[in-house]
Amino acid sequence: MKRIFLFVMTNLAVVVVLGIVANLLGVNRFLTANGLNLGALLGFALIMGFGGAIISLLISKPMAKWTSGVKVISQPANADEAWILETVRKFADKSGIGMPEVGIFPGDPNAFATGAFRDSALVAVSTGLLQNMTHEEIEAVIGHEIAHIANGDMVTMTLIQGVMNTFVVFISRVVGYAVDSFLRKGDSENTGPGIGYFVTTIVMDILLGFVAAIIVAWFSRQREFRADAGAAKLMGRKQPMINALARLGGVHTAELPKTMAAMGIAGGIGKLFSTHPPIEERIAALQASAQ
Repeated sequence: MKRIFLFVMTNLAVVVVLGIVANLLGVNRFLTANGLNLGALLGFALIMGFGGAIISLLISKPMAKWTSGVKVISQPANADEAWILETVRKFADKSGIGMPEVGIFPGDPNAFATGAFRDSALVAVSTGLLQNMTHEEIEAVIGHEIAHIANGDMVTMTLIQGVMNTFVVFISRVVGYAVDSFLRKGDSENTGPGIGYFVTTIVMDILLGFVAAIIVAWFSRQREFRADAGAAKLMGRKQPMINALARLGGVHTAELPKTMAAMGIAGGIGKLFSTHPPIEERIAALQASAQ
């Protein structure tokens, strides 16, 4: 549950912090100076919503390195590191993207891709993955992560998250204004939003943020099938990806922080908040494909 908790809370934290700052700076007084200005509120919600998502995207690569302890391979120290670099380079060239940074992080079997741009992303594999899989299976996992980058999944998920955040910010402030107006009915000295507005918007940001996370997670699960198919295409056949998924289904997969959880190879372990479908569904989809 730690991975799911971090996935939800990081984006919520960014939006809530931006909301608190806006309150402290008096932005909400401008929005409600002459009744609720819905046009101005929509513009404010767009800035807040996409601002939070874009900030999360821009810091994703440094955060991934820091939180997972990724050691970037600048010069390979052994044959395994040289092989990983060459595999990533081969798939990147085949996919038409720039060579990503490549790294290794300690932990149970897992891998992830992250970064704001297709031509300067990061692909990292865990020590557990290298120790528990064959070269062919590791190639399939790397192909899966390269497919995420080539498909533009990081940017796509940011746009979806931005839209969800915008609805969260807009609706929470409309509800906050309604609650505050009710609580301050008959107040002749009503000069702007009060504590009811402030508290309600924060609570609604959090509650609606969880609903938004469920929707974003659903989109993420659909995107995993496409990355699996992309790995099969890069490999020239689907069996290595099927074998890799089957092996992952029988081991404890590493937990990933939110900044790269949606790009990891780990099978879905949650329900509504899970960013990955069950391993069995992914294998079945590959087996039914034409590749």
